[in-house]
Amino acid sequence: MRIALITEIFAPGMGYLENMLPKYLARLGAEVDVVASSLLPGHRQSSAQQIYRDFAPKLAPGSVETLDGFRLHVLRHTTSLGHVRLVGLRQKLEELRPHIVQTMTPIGWIAIESAWNRLRLGYHLFSGCHYHASVFPLAQRDLTFFHPERVKCYLQRGLHGRMVSWATLKYYAISPDCAEVAQRFFGVPRHKLELCPLGVDTEIFHPVSGAEERAERAAWRERLGFQAGDIVCVYSGRFGDDKNPLLLARAVAQLVSAGQPFRGLFIGNGPQAAEIGRCPGCVTHPFVPMRQLGGLYRACEIGVWPTQESMSMLDALACGLPLIANDTMHAPERLKDSGMQYRLGDVDNLVRTLRVLSVPGIRHKLGAAGARRMREGFSWEAIAARRTTDYASALTGKGSPEAIEPGELPSRASFGAKRAADVGPSRT
Repeated sequence: MRIALITEIFAPGMGYLENMLPKYLARLGAEVDVVASSLLPGHRQSSAQQIYRDFAPKLAPGSVETLDGFRLHVLRHTTSLGHVRLVGLRQKLEELRPHIVQTMTPIGWIAIESAWNRLRLGYHLFSGCHYHASVFPLAQRDLTFFHPERVKCYLQRGLHGRMVSWATLKYYAISPDCAEVAQRFFGVPRHKLELCPLGVDTEIFHPVSGAEERAERAAWRERLGFQAGDIVCVYSGRFGDDKNPLLLARAVAQLVSAGQPFRGLFIGNGPQAAEIGRCPGCVTHPFVPMRQLGGLYRACEIGVWPTQESMSMLDALACGLPLIANDTMHAPERLKDSGMQYRLGDVDNLVRTLRVLSVPGIRHKLGAAGARRMREGFSWEAIAARRTTDYASALTGKGSPEAIEPGELPSRASFGAKRAADVGPSRT
């Protein structure tokens, strides 16, 4: 089976779907090609571009390399009407002759051209839905369809999304709210949506096991200046106002001033870095390749993502860390039996929630449950096997999209009370 995954970005050394799904599809025996532009993660935000520019290696248009058993093809790109277009995509697909094409979004030039080329080349087209309601402002507002903003959205996204859906067999939504956004705003038919979460590379992300990893944990803590009895709260990602890790730093500072053994580890970079570093008990560390990230998580006790959902939450869970996230999070399954919620933006409430997790027994119970759930239901190995089954069914003509049960999607009204900033598609 030849599979082509087409995406706007590819970031070597990171744990995005574009990196992980091809790796595990290849392990299952598929011939896998990833076709991407040379754009950096967060390219739609100028602040994010600078953050990733110093970490993510620059890809050269026209290059082809082999990574983790699959081939990466980098194409030139242009931007038109707000969407990225891969220059030479048709010729690349003619060269690769895939049986299956998997795209990452139901809208934009990549989706349109993949649908059009399907008619010419005869492959089976699958897509993904990764826009969380927390990063799509219209999902927060209860507007009628004929409101000017809804009409504009339909003309810019929904109309061509509906056209693309005619050529697309199935859409994988990473959470119920992503499915709702795709149906309401991107023209995706309900019966073609299927829930399929993002995954975890459990080879890298797992609880401490054995003497070598216990020694690694101790070494990281010593290097970072943490003591044996410290309760270290970790956040990883961009240090921007949309992610707002500074809120965690302020909560840690309050606990330190009260004599509590809490500390904060912030992995990444961004505009809030200097202010986070000035908070008592808080340490910042640059981005690291994904293979090092598991060791850093295992050196900590609690994972905290104060505002938006992040794929890193799953990685932290897989390492046995209990999670804290805000009470408006649209992927609550990440906290099921493995974490706690706090009131969004309320530092004092976050402090109280952290105090609850100061009890080792509570942390260990939640952490063990989260690690077990990630291992059994969220591993990339299991997700790739599920995709392979769908792809094979399409090739044999036995597959047909199954509708999401009505109860699996939240009501439209439930999005009206949610708060978030417009930051583009979630990479989480």
